Amino acid sequence: MPSSVIRRYAYDPRSHRLRIRFVSGETYDYEDVQPEVAAGLDHAVSKGRFFGLNIRDRYPFRRMTDQISGEV
Repeated sequence: MPSSVIRRYAYDPRSHRLRIRFVSGETYDYEDVQPEVAAGLDHAVSKGRFFGLNIRDRYPFRRMTDQISGEV
């Protein structure tokens, strides 16, 4: 189901980095995200709700600039 908050995301299991591109166009990298959390996002009916409850304010993050964020 499409999300009204998250445009796309990608998870790197080696580095435990979750990159999320929001519908606003902003891209953030979340560090130290465990595989089960990324899997939970994959299976969530509401990706935005899952993000708000399980990722936002729980993991260190950095905002990516357009020049280095690349496509997610």
